[in-house]
Amino acid sequence: MRQEGKRRQKRKEDKKRVVVSNLPYEGRSQKENPNRHYCGNQIKTSKYTVLSFVPKNIFEQLHRFANIYFVGIAVLNFVPVVNAFQPEVNLIPICIILGVTAIKDAWEDLQRYKSDKVINNTECLIYSRKEQSYVQKHWKDVRVGDFVQMRSNEIIPADILLLFSSDPGGICHLETANLDGETNLKQRRVVKGFSKQGVQFEPECFHNTIVCEKPNNHLNRFKGYMEHPDQTRTGFGSESLLLRGCTIRNTELAVGIVIYAGHETKAMLNNSGPRYKRSKVERRMNTDISFCIGLLFLMCLTGAVGHSLWNGTFREHPPFDVPDAKGGFLPLALGGFYMFLTMVILLQVLIPISLYVSIELVKLGQVFFLHSDLDLYDEDSDLPIQCRALNIVEDLGQIQHVFSDKTGTLTENKMVFRRCTIMGSEYSHRENAKRLEIPKELDSDSEEWTQYQCLSFPARWAQGPGPVRGQGGDQPLRRCQSARVPIQSHSRQRSVGRWENTQSPVAFSSSIEKDVTPDKNLLTKVRDAALWLETLPNSKPAKPSLSTTSSIADFFLALTICNSVMVSTTTEPRQRVTIPPSTKALGTSLEKIQQLFQKLKLSNLSQSFSSTVPSDNDLGESWGTSVPTTDSKERDDASVCSAGYSTDGGYRSSTWVQGDILASGSCDSFEEVLEDPALSLASPELCYEAESPDEAALVHAAHAYSFTLVSRTPEQVTVSLPQGTCLTFDVLCTLGFDSVRKRMSVVVRHPLTGEIVVYTKGADSVIMDLLEDPACVTDTDVEKKVRKIRARTQKHLDLYARDGLRTLCIAKKVVSEEDFRRWASFRHEAEASLDNRDELLMETAQHLENQLTLLGATGIEDRLQEGVPDTIAALRGAGIQLWVLTGDKQETAVNIAYACRLLDQTDTVYSINTENQETCESILDCALEEVKQFHVPQKPAHKLFGFRLPSETPRCTSGALVPQVGLVIDGKTLNAIFQGKLEKKFLELTQYCRSVLCCRSTPLQKSMIVKLVRDKLGVMTLSIGDGANDVSMIQAADVGVGISGQEGMQAVMSSDFAISRFRHLKKLLLVHGHWCYSRLARMVVYYFYKNVCYVNLLFWYQFFCGFSGSTMIDYWQMIFFNLFFTSLPPLVFGILDKDVSAETLLALPELYKSGQDSECYNLLTFWISMMDAFYQSLVCFFIPYLTYRDSDIDVFTFGTPINTISLATILLHQAMEMKTWTILHGLVLLGSFLMYFVVSLVYNATCVTCNSPTNPYGVMEGQLSDPTFYLVCVLTPVAALLPRYFFLSLQGTYGKSLISKAQKIDKLPTDKRDLAIQCWRSRQMAAPVPGEVQPTHRPVPAVPEQDFRASTPKSSRPPRQMCREDREVHGGSSSGDPAQDDPCSANSSAKLSPRDHLLLGPSGMVASGACPSGQTGPSQQSRKGSHRRSQSSLTI
Repeated sequence: MRQEGKRRQKRKEDKKRVVVSNLPYEGRSQKENPNRHYCGNQIKTSKYTVLSFVPKNIFEQLHRFANIYFVGIAVLNFVPVVNAFQPEVNLIPICIILGVTAIKDAWEDLQRYKSDKVINNTECLIYSRKEQSYVQKHWKDVRVGDFVQMRSNEIIPADILLLFSSDPGGICHLETANLDGETNLKQRRVVKGFSKQGVQFEPECFHNTIVCEKPNNHLNRFKGYMEHPDQTRTGFGSESLLLRGCTIRNTELAVGIVIYAGHETKAMLNNSGPRYKRSKVERRMNTDISFCIGLLFLMCLTGAVGHSLWNGTFREHPPFDVPDAKGGFLPLALGGFYMFLTMVILLQVLIPISLYVSIELVKLGQVFFLHSDLDLYDEDSDLPIQCRALNIVEDLGQIQHVFSDKTGTLTENKMVFRRCTIMGSEYSHRENAKRLEIPKELDSDSEEWTQYQCLSFPARWAQGPGPVRGQGGDQPLRRCQSARVPIQSHSRQRSVGRWENTQSPVAFSSSIEKDVTPDKNLLTKVRDAALWLETLPNSKPAKPSLSTTSSIADFFLALTICNSVMVSTTTEPRQRVTIPPSTKALGTSLEKIQQLFQKLKLSNLSQSFSSTVPSDNDLGESWGTSVPTTDSKERDDASVCSAGYSTDGGYRSSTWVQGDILASGSCDSFEEVLEDPALSLASPELCYEAESPDEAALVHAAHAYSFTLVSRTPEQVTVSLPQGTCLTFDVLCTLGFDSVRKRMSVVVRHPLTGEIVVYTKGADSVIMDLLEDPACVTDTDVEKKVRKIRARTQKHLDLYARDGLRTLCIAKKVVSEEDFRRWASFRHEAEASLDNRDELLMETAQHLENQLTLLGATGIEDRLQEGVPDTIAALRGAGIQLWVLTGDKQETAVNIAYACRLLDQTDTVYSINTENQETCESILDCALEEVKQFHVPQKPAHKLFGFRLPSETPRCTSGALVPQVGLVIDGKTLNAIFQGKLEKKFLELTQYCRSVLCCRSTPLQKSMIVKLVRDKLGVMTLSIGDGANDVSMIQAADVGVGISGQEGMQAVMSSDFAISRFRHLKKLLLVHGHWCYSRLARMVVYYFYKNVCYVNLLFWYQFFCGFSGSTMIDYWQMIFFNLFFTSLPPLVFGILDKDVSAETLLALPELYKSGQDSECYNLLTFWISMMDAFYQSLVCFFIPYLTYRDSDIDVFTFGTPINTISLATILLHQAMEMKTWTILHGLVLLGSFLMYFVVSLVYNATCVTCNSPTNPYGVMEGQLSDPTFYLVCVLTPVAALLPRYFFLSLQGTYGKSLISKAQKIDKLPTDKRDLAIQCWRSRQMAAPVPGEVQPTHRPVPAVPEQDFRASTPKSSRPPRQMCREDREVHGGSSSGDPAQDDPCSANSSAKLSPRDHLLLGPSGMVASGACPSGQTGPSQQSRKGSHRRSQSSLTI
């Protein structure tokens, strides 16, 4: 029974984890604690211990097949019967190789051990029942069930369930850069029932039991419940879990209980750990060494059989056959076996141990030149490239797939507001664009400030805010100085001599993001809109209208309110502003403020400031004093719409108003107003904490127009208007952004009108579908105006999309009290539901977010790192396929892909979003079927001896030119692919795609994708990232590159190479990668050739010495041959040789493909070298043999010319392989040859009895006096090298290799070389590559963006599938009036599942549920389709 109970308990534990407080068990036996079985919090990422290092490291090193061979040979040397020469000498090289590698591995593991020690010994606060307070403990001492207290800016030691927060709303803010690479803040909430408690949380009063899921690696998934003593339960999810490695921000105090610790935390489960990496060349070498061992076996077997046969020819034992001590002789078979072992020792040089020593030295030299390249040095961060793995340098030249993170890798994570359109009017913000074009210009703010101080400003104003871009302080802040605190960073200004070397700790708050230069035309209209707001309480409109003035006010209020931005100050960064300026006082003084402003509307005030402030400054656009006016074309729209307003401006605007008033001489009337907290805004500069860079960019943009977000709490949002008036909006509900809805909405109550207003912002692809139907408007003029506004807005959206800007639409809706009350009750029911909760919440959101009124749209530029588009184009030209794996939102990733030219506007883009495995399989099948109709996989061209063989050109099944294919997929779909065994279909589809984007992917999913591509496709992979969330991906790839950015050094510490900018990847791969591979590959082939050629000389001699295992060359001469005479030339060749110059390699990226195809070192080149080695050894042996055949010379006199000839042949062979000649190359080759004669002369003159009875005394001196020796040494190398010279001549003359062509170009003068490169590139562009789209000037049907989205929740109304005729030709302007729409039926959409639907409609075909493509006219312009991002966009 007891055993059965244990088994039952184990099965129960396998499904869930039960956690209780450790406090009742403090001081008691550990066995009594129910949490004792759970993992502790100590981590260990090092591979070795003191005891396991030697055996484990030796085992890893024996993965090199050659090391096993060398160890075996070293042991065999000590066997007496093999008669080895100096067995101790043969033991030294392998010991040195194993020892050096072991020291390197030990040093690397020591760094990991030190890092673990620092982390484990970090201190945190743990509650102690004995001390009745929180006590300091190390992280390694934290246990599941402990209560941990954390303060702001502290790192979370384990996965903790949040039970208390000092925030009144029970919210704790996290920075998750170590997990997902994002520096923005995430919100976590206290478990329900604990948010409304006393000032302090009492751990001893916690008697609940926590039941949750077992440890897993899902970062965004967590569920469980808390069982109270009264048996009631409270559920919780991932919104209450604080993950290890995250940083507490914006929260003074947080307390929680540990749920997972140590290696069971989600962060550690997402870290797959380091792996032993071996280069592709090394793996190729292992294969070829096995061939060499097979060749050695055949040669030794031939020697053994020959020895037995030769001894069998004697009727009596010959005199040289010495008997043993008993007078017996060995049997022929046993004698043959011993001879086999002797031959192994004699011919062991066939597998070159010196090759591995040379490889390590060559890699050291290559790394030295990598570090010395100034192009790979980043001046801003003062960091050169770091090479952290010497054993895979050559893999840089063979990369076929690059997996890149997005945030911080491709981008600087800086969103910049560029343009906007409001009510159909476009504001280009040209001044702002000019500022962004020269972000590193030396500001003249100091000079301007000196001029401003000379003007007649009042004293109070002189202490005020300064110019618009300067926000408080004694002097206007420079564009790169705003919101700075003293922390280490890598600011761009260092390169131009700026003194700043610090950076804001707040995400998305750099100067280039914050300092938006307003558009002068829009600034004037914003002035009118701001003044119009004052009329709201007195002239409440009866009905909404389309007034530009009211819409501009709505637009900027929406930018300010419709977000989740938190407010902090520069004096207390990341400490949230939760108390707005005295709401009570604000309410009482609001009417007085309005009256004062009406009195102060004097024209001379405006004129005085217009004359004193420079017109090119934002302050020059002073607020007018006249009554707000409307545009001439809108004078008929007399009514003004009412709505809820929130703004996002700056404190500078408020202090400007104060200065304004003081300058007018109205100090007395304003004395008490200035004392009011509502207007005491001369406080420190505001910082905005945003969850996404888009939100930050919009808030900063509104800030530039003096719509300032002052504070935010879960219940209220306080906004400062341009006049200084503060409005506090009650937040009734917030519908957060999600990837399905692609929008966010905030429901607020307007403080002036009392109306309930819904502000919505989101992707243009969904907002345009949710707008109110113009046909429902009774007024014909209004209907025409609405259609015109939409048409203009759509035109502007298309313009923004072509410019690579991220587009967002802004809309609003006024809701009646009754409708909102009814909707709120439905929302509460959905939130309380246990079944289908997500679907119900989605349905309630869709009920509210419809019949919207369009306000405008924004265009935001994500600041790419410098040189990213050029680098991606070069990598693509080099035949490298680039994947982006990011944890960011899908829309963000897609926009970045367009901005960096990873995706082109003419590309066909497939988006797959589904959780269902059957749906995912159907979508993959449909996508594959459609792609195969237009694309045929290109068969690689075959080459033989460097000559390209004709290959079958893939045919295109369509008459029109076919664009490239891109694929966008999210994390949920990846789960469906991995769990549903759909990897094969997924990889097959990606083979047709030139770009793949994986969004919302976890760190573990990133590594799984890399492993999938690496193992299943057998390609060389490179991963590049900058955050801790990229560590698994970096370690899983063949080559891992870390970017030393702003997200810590975890990626760098786990990488093989570390660079400072993504653009450095271009030269790292195309130049240094090509050189490293080319040099090392050709050096390896040369080493095999050299050793086989030399060993064969000894083998041929066995046929003339009775297979006795003797040699015609002195043993020391054989040792010196590899140690001195032929060691330096390959080293110089491997370090300094350049087959193509760096300039040519960068100008012609396709040259990189030679490394991808392993042209320098493959099975063919290996066997060609082997055949050449056999031929040359035959020539080098038999020409001297035939020359001295009938002479009476001794053995060493016969061997000396053979040794000399072989050395000359091998060195000349090396000279023929060299592509670069310098003085060093010539000196090394000539010096090696002369060293041979010097050493031989000295050795033969001094070695009288050093190797008795075969002494080489005087042999070299005698040969140098013989003319025959010189004749043989000249003619024999010529005969040996003639075939190779002929082969190289043919290859250089008629070969079609790109490298040989580039080498010819390199030999031209500079001007002719540049012209030849231009001609090459023009031919490459003119020659159509199968499967690639080429520019054309004739209209072709646009291939749509394949948007395979399995929509989980159905819309509240049936979707109307539209079709449109695209008249654009590769970026041309669209014709026709898109205002007209013609809905089509979607009843024939293919049903994939009860809730998922898919429409297929390739170009030139009628989509299911679409209009016939033959229809023409304006009616084909789709209201629901024309808002896509490019002309190649149509829902399929």
